[in-house]
Amino acid sequence: MGECVRATQIPGLEVMPASVQLAGAEIELIDMERREHRLADALAAPESDARQRWNIVLIDCPPSLGLVTLNALVAVDAVLVPLQAEFLALEGIGALGNTIERVRKRLNPRLHIIGIVLTMVDRRMSLSQQVVADVRAHYGDLVFGTTIPRNVRIAEAPSHGMPVLIYDNACAGSQAYILLASEFIRRRRTAAEQASVHEPTS
Repeated sequence: MGECVRATQIPGLEVMPASVQLAGAEIELIDMERREHRLADALAAPESDARQRWNIVLIDCPPSLGLVTLNALVAVDAVLVPLQAEFLALEGIGALGNTIERVRKRLNPRLHIIGIVLTMVDRRMSLSQQVVADVRAHYGDLVFGTTIPRNVRIAEAPSHGMPVLIYDNACAGSQAYILLASEFIRRRRTAAEQASVHEPTS
């Protein structure tokens, strides 16, 4: 793992980029022992030093449930769900919830959804506003208060090989992600405090 991690321009942030070789992992994992736990084992290995090195590990997953994504769900404590403000996206979130529940029961009892983030929100479109309203009505406090707007600077940033916060930290998209990060940290802190309250005393 240490060989794959790369430093970034942002202090405290390191990344482990994927490569085309990861495409073959689905096939290679099939016959491996503890195939669903390979990533969790790698993060927990003493030589990786992951728990001491990073306070938070974010794992970006494709919108499909193969062995690579399953490894991520087994390795993490919580799932952050980005949801495009489109009606077709609403159909997928129900299936995702069922999948997370199955993984929680069989492979990772810690797993839960920490929140849903509405992305690509266009406040000029009534359809987008209706989706936002429906998601909030159905999922309540599980939905983050911060929404990520449609923003051309977000779309441009990857072509320049930069995150949008470096490409243009003053644009609406960057400001939304800053607010989202703050809200995410607050949620984690609240969850940790609630967990400590419910811990049995010896």
